[in-house]
Amino acid sequence: MSLSERIRSDVTAAMRSGDVLRRDVLRMAQNAVYNAEKRDQRTYSDDELVGILAREVKTRRESVEAFRAGGREDLATKEEAEIAVLQEYLPQALDEAAIAALVEEAIATTGASSARDLGKVMGWLAPRTRGRTDGKVVSGMVAARLAQADLAGHDVSGHDEAAGRVSGDGA
Repeated sequence: MSLSERIRSDVTAAMRSGDVLRRDVLRMAQNAVYNAEKRDQRTYSDDELVGILAREVKTRRESVEAFRAGGREDLATKEEAEIAVLQEYLPQALDEAAIAALVEEAIATTGASSARDLGKVMGWLAPRTRGRTDGKVVSGMVAARLAQADLAGHDVSGHDEAAGRVSGDGA
């Protein structure tokens, strides 16, 4: 059963059981998929549907932050409930150790050696992490790891050859 079929059958089940939140969230997901498919004039694959659902989750996470900042805990709670429904249709989320392992693999595979290679590494990681974790978290881990590799690649004697001086000389 495809993801689209699963969502469609779950909407019907939610209507029969009277689960208003689930029905409304899944209908919203169906509409997002319908609009994207209509715009592109083609049927989406399950991987592409996961991307749409991940965007919907991301939008709701941003709303939760905004509602909490505005003192609207009731609306933040509703958004979190919607996130929980949507996450049932996304692949299993990656934990920090799994993300770190993927980052290391991406850096090794792409041959990245400095922060300038961030785009290359993210291009390799994006299809492997889409819908499974927040892209900002992955990007932050990649940037930190590349910065670490960049620093390790420089001369640690304190001599800055480009400037022709020794660091710490007050200049």
